[in-house]
Formats: sequence, structure tokens, C-alpha cells
Amino acid sequence: MAEMRNTTNKTSEVALETIVNKAIQIPGVKVDRQKFLAESFAKEDIDIQSIIKEGPIEAGCSRETIGHIANKLILTRTSASSAASFAMGLPGGIAMGATVPADVLQFFGMSLRLAQELAYLYGAQDLWKDGEIDDDAVRNQLILYCGVMFGVSGAAAGVRILSSQIAKTTLKKLPQQALTKTLWYPVVKQIGKLIGVKVTKNAVAKGVSKAIPVVGGVISGGLNFASMLPMAKRLAASLDKANFDYTEAEVLDDYNEVQEAGVSTTAVEVEKKSLCKRHGHTEGKDLGRGYQRVIFKG
Repeated sequence: MAEMRNTTNKTSEVALETIVNKAIQIPGVKVDRQKFLAESFAKEDIDIQSIIKEGPIEAGCSRETIGHIANKLILTRTSASSAASFAMGLPGGIAMGATVPADVLQFFGMSLRLAQELAYLYGAQDLWKDGEIDDDAVRNQLILYCGVMFGVSGAAAGVRILSSQIAKTTLKKLPQQALTKTLWYPVVKQIGKLIGVKVTKNAVAKGVSKAIPVVGGVISGGLNFASMLPMAKRLAASLDKANFDYTEAEVLDDYNEVQEAGVSTTAVEVEKKSLCKRHGHTEGKDLGRGYQRVIFKG
């Protein structure tokens, strides 16, 4: 994927894959799973070693406990003080001479850190190996998390399948092997097409862009930490659903949505079809506009 897609002589669009690759290099973006879980559940009456080894859910933590910790974490991470603290630790060398302004890296760096923490609360294994990204599959997983946070169609369905044990069991019943790494590639590619950030050369040089994320060709407000709150809640809701309130029928619906999203030309079209199918609506402009309001609120 090209690092930068030209839109005008003065303005360019930075691809999501480029942003993620740069952001995960920032110190503090990588989450130490063991340390994070130990600190998060220190006040709970559950064996910490079991939580670290098996994950909070398998260790016996209730839905209410995990939800409370997740909500508290989201509020803490999206506060102005947290953003300022993170910015102070952002090394200028990472953005220097790069295509991504420092404030964009800051926003996505914090988003990726929060995404990892939420995933660990809901049972994900360590995404890192010897301090480095494990493989392309894990990088794709991080991009899936970004897709959910920005509201890209198919991303939430993908994360629910990826994060659920019942999904793995259900999809094994299909005639062909459905749950493979290649299942995510079309969705990840679609997310990469639909999410980018428009910046100018001067913005890159100054490191402060007031960047505008581009989702599906529609302007999505400014990048700010107030907008990260609903984004994080969107991801937390998907992870909660996957682990506590997910039926076999919903797994199959999500599987079909992932496949459909991978071949669709626009996220809005796919989401309209999905919402119509699940809620009995007919397709129309009002539903399309409603979907845009959900995604592009910020």
C-alpha cells in the first residue's frame, strides 16, 4: 500500500497502514499485557496469575466487573490530561521527515494503546513478541480495531468473530474452513481504503495538522480526544457482545457480513444492507444518512 495518496498539489492523504506502522513505534503504545492486567485487577478478589494465564473472563471475572473497568479505562485514557501526558512523551524523531504529522501519530498511538487494553480486558492474548509486532495477522488485528472505532462496516463483525470462542466453534461446523487468516484480509484492505488522513506538507513539517480523517470519502470532523470516547465505546461494545451475548445465528450473520464487506465498494452500502436485513427496513437515503451520522460524529 502506498504511503501517501495524492489528492491535490498541496494536500495528500496518508493511508491507515502507514499511520499504524508509524504509531506502533511510539514508546508507550505497546501495552505490557501482564503488567496491565495485574494493575487493572489488583483490587479484585480473583487470582492475578489466573487472570494473566487464562484471561479475565476464563479466570471468572464477571461481565459487570470487566465492563466497569473498561468504562473507567476509557474515561481515563480519553481525558485531556492523559492526552497532554502522552504528547509530552512523543519523540519528535519518529515523525521527523515522515509523512505523518505528530498530532496524527499521537491520536492513533493513543487509540491503538486503548484498543490493546480493551482487547486484553476481554481475553485477548499478548499481541507482542519480544517487544515487536508478532506478524502481519496481528497488525491486521490492530487495523480491525481501528475499523471498529471509526465505524467501518464489517470491522465490528470481524472483531466479534475474532474475539469469541463460540464463533470458532460455530464456524468449524461449516463445510469449509471458514476461520482462517485470509478471512480478515479483504476487510482489512477495505478498512485501509476507507480510512485515511488528509494533511499538507506544511502540516507534516510543523507536526500539528488539525488533521481531518477521511472515512469512505466523507469528512469525519477533526481528530480530537473527545471524539475518541465514542470510538472506544464502540470497540468495547463489540468485545463485550462477543464474549457475553453472542449466539450462533449472530456468528453466521457476522461471518456473512465480513465476506460481504470484503467485496463491497463502499462501507455505507454494506451497512445499509446489514441494517435492513437485521431490522426489516427497506434501503433508502434516510438509512444511509443515519449511518453517516453514527460514523462521522465527532
